[in-house]
Amino acid sequence: MATVCTHPKILPTPAATVSSINIPKSSQSQLLFRSHLHNPKTPNFLVSPPNLHTTSNPHHLKPHILCSQTDNPKPTRRPDYIPNRISDPNYVRIFDTTLRDGEQSPGASLTSKEKLDIARQLAKLGVDIIEAGFPASSKDDAEAVKMIAKEVGNAVDKDGYVPVICGLSRCNKNDIQTAWDAVKYAKRPRIHTFIATSPIHLEYKLRKSKEQVIEIARNMVKFARELGCDDVEFSPEDAGRSEREFLYQILGEVIKAGATTLNIPDTVGYNVPEEYSQLIADIKSNTPGIDNVIISTHCQNDLGLSTANTLAGACAGARQLEVTINGIGERAGNASLEEVVLTLNCRGEQVLGGLYTGINTKHIYVTSKMVEEYTGLHVQPHKAIVGANAFAHESGIHQDGMLKHKGTYEIISPEDIGYERSNEAGIVLGKLSGRHALRNRLAELGYELENDQLATIFERFKAVAEQKKSITDADLGALVRDEVFQPEVVWKLHDLQVTCGTLGLSTATVKLIDADGREHVACSIGTGPVDSAYKAVDLIVKEPVTLVEYSMNAVTEGIDAIATTRVVIRLENSHTVTHAQTGESVQRTFSGIGAGMDIVVSSVKAYIGALNKMIGFKERSPPKFPAERNKVSA
Repeated sequence: MATVCTHPKILPTPAATVSSINIPKSSQSQLLFRSHLHNPKTPNFLVSPPNLHTTSNPHHLKPHILCSQTDNPKPTRRPDYIPNRISDPNYVRIFDTTLRDGEQSPGASLTSKEKLDIARQLAKLGVDIIEAGFPASSKDDAEAVKMIAKEVGNAVDKDGYVPVICGLSRCNKNDIQTAWDAVKYAKRPRIHTFIATSPIHLEYKLRKSKEQVIEIARNMVKFARELGCDDVEFSPEDAGRSEREFLYQILGEVIKAGATTLNIPDTVGYNVPEEYSQLIADIKSNTPGIDNVIISTHCQNDLGLSTANTLAGACAGARQLEVTINGIGERAGNASLEEVVLTLNCRGEQVLGGLYTGINTKHIYVTSKMVEEYTGLHVQPHKAIVGANAFAHESGIHQDGMLKHKGTYEIISPEDIGYERSNEAGIVLGKLSGRHALRNRLAELGYELENDQLATIFERFKAVAEQKKSITDADLGALVRDEVFQPEVVWKLHDLQVTCGTLGLSTATVKLIDADGREHVACSIGTGPVDSAYKAVDLIVKEPVTLVEYSMNAVTEGIDAIATTRVVIRLENSHTVTHAQTGESVQRTFSGIGAGMDIVVSSVKAYIGALNKMIGFKERSPPKFPAERNKVSA
């Protein structure tokens, strides 16, 4: 069987061989040949048609220097939004679940303000659907989803674009009602409900028969429609390990009940691309009423195949792809938005049949950095598209090629994702630079700051510039993220003094400012400067927390580099949320990020940031203190 990505529907199984399909020679270069379907002994990987790349082939693909340089520009206008239909068969909707599945990453708890900031950035990015959370998991999550629905879900741009705001729910009335109560304020609300369908889930988790699960799914989709929601997504959890005939049956029933999107999750990352592609193709060929809905992918990354599986699903006919920024999520994470979108941008016209998205890739880098800072989940240096090494070239051969022509070793221009190399910047910032130059450079890097934010950044910029010869873009990014991407202030570091070394116990004195502007001072001893400083902070804040994780890295090279610190803390017996898939109550952990040229200062700022985030989740008012200055000593 041959899969033709230019065709909106993959051929059903069993399918004709390639010889029975009338394919114009000019289109042969866009075929993805699955050779093992012609010869079962051939390995399961994609190969090119015979002689496709020989010099004698008159239809040889024209080489592309950069993915941004295409012969056939993509349509600039996204199709009008209709829940169960897309007018352009080549358009692919991007469903971002960073705020729901992404937040399930350990330590990635987000405050309502942070979720709103990320949702606004996702709207700038142009995602079609934002899954804003799982409202039934906690009161905090329900309020955050409602806030996003009201603000981001009603911000219509000049082209009429406004993202769909989606809330997740299990297949029960309480979850669905709670989700609807949160998303109904958006111009385009959606309820996403799910129930497991694989044999292992039916037997051990649900302990229900297939007939019972079908009945529940049918009734709950119908209930969601009866609430007034005309955009309902249904997911058969663990579809990748489910029996085909059962999938066809349950999906057909929820279509009858009013589902508009069918999501086909590879919940545990079990499938390989060929297998997942065939799953989508079989569902498309055998499910009653499938032409009246959108098929979606949701691929976990347990085997490192989430992006490949997602693209295979798109080639097989899926027209919604569920992804997260930086690929964060449960366990090994999800399909990465930047990888999926850039692959479609880069190879869509050539080998993926013209598939395209409405994503404004210029906002990818800033969005990635925002999610990294807010969640505290560092992006690995070799991460595709947004990693620190993604556009770095160290070997002599590569550097020589880059100097002669960037297309020799780069298929993507960094400017395409909103990233600029510091050594190519037109302005070099230093201690004599003014506020206007700083604002312009930050704007070029994608940071749009209010006047008060700029004033704070400028003060810190001048302080760093006094100690460094020149300021790099990485330094600027660290300063901005340390100031702007912080939780709401309950406690703020004012002063810190430490004494440490081999001659005696480490001692730290800390002065914090509370939300009302009052000063609190404490001192403590510890096994090192960071330990003693944290203990002094604990004496003031009086929150019994456990430090779960501590890490530090330098932003740039050199002894004068700015250091960024990440900490994760946990407050025992508090802040539990309901896990979407297991239904268990799990304890939240809270992360914090700090940056500075002094590693102890950056460590304390990170710790205070995590404490502020944790306090923000508590369902009581911030602590009140006596009017007089409160000093604590130890």
